[in-house]
Amino acid sequence: MAYTRLFHLFSIRATRSTQKRAAGCARCFRKHVSTSAWRSQSRMSAWVIDQFGTNEVFRYSEDIPVPTITMSSQVMIQVHATSLNPLDVSMRGGYGAKMLKLRRDPFSIMDDHGDFPLILGRDVSGVVVECGSEVEHFVPGDEVWGAVPPWKQGSLAEFVSLTEFELSHKPKCLSHVEAASIPYVAGTALSALVNAGGLCRESSSNKRILIIGGSGGVGTFAIQLVKAWGAHVTVTCSHNAEGLVRGLGADEVVDYAVEDAVQQLEIMERFDVILDNVGGDTEEWAVGLLKPWSGAKYVTLITPLLFKTDSLGVLDGLVYAGAALSTKVIQILPVVEARFPFSQVPQAFQKLELGHARGKTVISVTEEPENEEQNMDHNPTQETATQY
Repeated sequence: MAYTRLFHLFSIRATRSTQKRAAGCARCFRKHVSTSAWRSQSRMSAWVIDQFGTNEVFRYSEDIPVPTITMSSQVMIQVHATSLNPLDVSMRGGYGAKMLKLRRDPFSIMDDHGDFPLILGRDVSGVVVECGSEVEHFVPGDEVWGAVPPWKQGSLAEFVSLTEFELSHKPKCLSHVEAASIPYVAGTALSALVNAGGLCRESSSNKRILIIGGSGGVGTFAIQLVKAWGAHVTVTCSHNAEGLVRGLGADEVVDYAVEDAVQQLEIMERFDVILDNVGGDTEEWAVGLLKPWSGAKYVTLITPLLFKTDSLGVLDGLVYAGAALSTKVIQILPVVEARFPFSQVPQAFQKLELGHARGKTVISVTEEPENEEQNMDHNPTQETATQY
């Protein structure tokens, strides 16, 4: 994969009034010529679950109703690619079900029935096929990316409906597969490091950051972000991921599998911010690695995952977290470990559950053009996946 790519994390929301008028004219024309073909499709393919459980609960269906635009701010997207996050595995098992059901419908507190069939999938990269009457920033045909809030039907489907405030224009230098690997981890990392960790471009120079479990989706994004801001980055990961994280900018790497991993960290200079992507017993020793009496912060995304991300502003504002960087150009590499076809969603979940991630697991919902595929360096690791 060509790693040196320069792009905006998220597009600027506000445009000048003249641009709005021009976009409005284009929108009227493109709506007229673009929406009729897909509107004849009342059913779509999707992976759904009818109950909570393990991978066996997945069911592939070609008879799921296509979502409809019910609000003037909504945008209908044809999904080209999506990616998996640990939250998807947790939600498959029922994690946060009552809280999310209440978020969807505050009057459902006495209703014991689940919102089945349920479509999982948080990340999306695709093409706009229809816009609500008051949508200002998108028109049919636009390539977009975004993060689907957990209380909405997800992106493991042909189509998904979101509001325009949950989307941004996809950078032209990224394929849909690459773009689908970024939104949710970007929002999570930004919310954790900025909202909870108190970091920003202006305040991060020479700060010491420890990222525990740095080879996964959030970790690989966070390494690049704080390094671009001038921080000194220490990462824990397995030995065979050291090359990856060093290539992304890590200054020091500790193999968490060795017996003296904690001791290696303890003899280092103390840290200003610790981002914990692992959880478990790490909380027992990680706090002691912080600089004393300096406002240093320990941020964990694991316990409890759903409620922590909610408190960090992820559930209600993934895109808004990224908007803080909308006017800044940062060199961030999309790290895609494996790609699965849409027919093998359960296998993709199985791989994610094995752990030891090296970036993101992406699912191609709509095959990309051949020339786009040929521009991506890849080596097949198994019949069901492609390793990047």
